Amino acid sequence: MATSKVERLLNLVICLLSTRQYVTAEYIRKNVAGYNDDGQSDEAFNRMFERDKTELRDLGIPLVTGRSPMSGGADGYRINRDSYELPDISLDRDEAAAIAMAAALWDTPEVSAISQTAVLKLRAAGFDVRAEDEIGISAAGSSRSMGSETVLAALLNAIGQGYAVRFDYRPGSASSPVPRRFEPWGVVTYRGRWYVVGHDLDREATRTFRLSRISALSTTGSAGVVSIPAGTDLQRIVAAAVDSAAGADGRTARIWVARDRAAGLRRIAASSAPSDLDGEPGDELTIEIRSLSTLARLVLGVGADAVVLAPPELRASVVAALDALVGAGV
Repeated sequence: MATSKVERLLNLVICLLSTRQYVTAEYIRKNVAGYNDDGQSDEAFNRMFERDKTELRDLGIPLVTGRSPMSGGADGYRINRDSYELPDISLDRDEAAAIAMAAALWDTPEVSAISQTAVLKLRAAGFDVRAEDEIGISAAGSSRSMGSETVLAALLNAIGQGYAVRFDYRPGSASSPVPRRFEPWGVVTYRGRWYVVGHDLDREATRTFRLSRISALSTTGSAGVVSIPAGTDLQRIVAAAVDSAAGADGRTARIWVARDRAAGLRRIAASSAPSDLDGEPGDELTIEIRSLSTLARLVLGVGADAVVLAPPELRASVVAALDALVGAGV
């Protein structure tokens, strides 16, 4: 059976990478699979080999020509390994978090296995990629908190091109959708949910909308009309809107977290002080309780890296949830 072109080229690359000497065309013809098929003529081999060399160079593979002392003066070939190999990958915390976010969003069957494999390889290489801890969303819950991927894609496209949009918005789970006209400025995440911030054309005011409640979105008007006002802090606008709507119950929680862990809890803490727990270094966080169940879920998401110190009702809620998991054999 004749060797396919792709396999022949791959065999040639492997051969030229594995040698420090220049390899002659005659050696390649005799020893590389794909060049000695069907007893082809010298002319046919030369045409094939010339095409393959040109294709490798077109692909950016640094194929170099020279003469080896062992070749009797004949031209030989090899691949410059220093130019061919990629440098070691180095990621800072923000770049690793961006990869974690992408992996959390890629939860469709077509790409989920690939994205999770990429994250595992990064972790194996020593990169601190913790999707749930760093960005406050999980791969299992990203679709629910993000809403429709079609809506997100359309919003990002509208923001990038400066379009206003129309969409239907459902204020609550039991509410009917209401049509809105909106100039979007940006999309941000806050407390595990996704929001779009911009100017509401019907209310003539800055508004925040949760993406999971938006449907039937379309652009309107001309491109380049909408732009974010200078100095606008989208994250602060969303935080103020969400916290104002949620309210607080007047209580605070004290939660111990392990050193350099539990980024999600640290982000919402009002204060932090160094504290050891059973000899393990960490910090004691003070967090305003806006929703007991939500805070309990955040603590559970961190696992053994967080321990509730107070109040008793929050600690009891976390312990009960853990007992339920143990009882279910999770």
